[in-house]
Amino acid sequence: MRPPLKSLLVAALLAALGVGGYLLWQQRHNPLPAGLVMANGRLEATEADVASRLAGRLIALTPKEGDRVDVGAPVGRIDVADLVAQRAQADAQVLAATQAIAEAEAGVASAQSSRALARATLKRSAELVERGFLSAQRLDTDRAAVRAAEAAVRAATVRVEAARANETAAQAARQRLDVLVADGELRAPVSGRVLYRLVEPGAVVAAGGKVLTVIDLSEATMTVFLPAEAAGTVNVGDEARLVFDAWPDRPVPARISFVADKSQFTPREVETRSEREKLMFRVKLSVTADWLATHADTVKPGMAGVAWLRLDPATPWPAQLVP
Repeated sequence: MRPPLKSLLVAALLAALGVGGYLLWQQRHNPLPAGLVMANGRLEATEADVASRLAGRLIALTPKEGDRVDVGAPVGRIDVADLVAQRAQADAQVLAATQAIAEAEAGVASAQSSRALARATLKRSAELVERGFLSAQRLDTDRAAVRAAEAAVRAATVRVEAARANETAAQAARQRLDVLVADGELRAPVSGRVLYRLVEPGAVVAAGGKVLTVIDLSEATMTVFLPAEAAGTVNVGDEARLVFDAWPDRPVPARISFVADKSQFTPREVETRSEREKLMFRVKLSVTADWLATHADTVKPGMAGVAWLRLDPATPWPAQLVP
């Protein structure tokens, strides 16, 4: 079945004029209401790289180009066998540090017991010296024994603190290795579509080496430039419509998300009206989230199109720009 003549005519005009030229031709034959302004642009989306924090051999990379991935989903894996071995060694060091604490605490208990015995001995010696059964020299010896026992308690306490510090350091080293081993699992930073698969399994990647590029489909924008007269009448939050070459009969709803405060392409001296018309302001349009949620698979950054904006929000959208 042959396509209708109207469809063939539209296709021919699009091929010859592009969407901008086609819309201008359409406007001449079906004039749009006053209060609309048109500007050309391309669809843009944020690109996020999946990179390895570790240097090592890539042993798995699941997604292919064009596949959808969800934020946080595992997409690849770096060989971390050496880190796993280091973690086992760190486990042994933590265990040794724990045992050293127990040994040091036992030393404290022993030193405290010796101190208690020395104090009791000193007390008895003092009573016996007072009664004349022992010489004062024995009292001096027992006092020295008490001081030595107290010093031993302090030394044992310091050994406990040192052992606990060693345990803390061993646990921190163990936790660091846990993090590094976990970093061997590469995860998607955003939800989107895989744009580039940069390496293949078996390749050795450097620290920070990129393995995938993912397009974040949660936001899509088009940047256009408007003359000063038009830019001065539009505001952030105003509705807009995007018409792409690929879908000339499917306008896409959008909103103004940014209007530059300063003009661009400004001549050094602005004296005449023709020069003032060279003042252009950058305006960013964001595709509405509801539309993106239902058309994420068809969005392709780089698509050329035309943005339509209303200079007066009260101006109704013409039928050909109603989604």
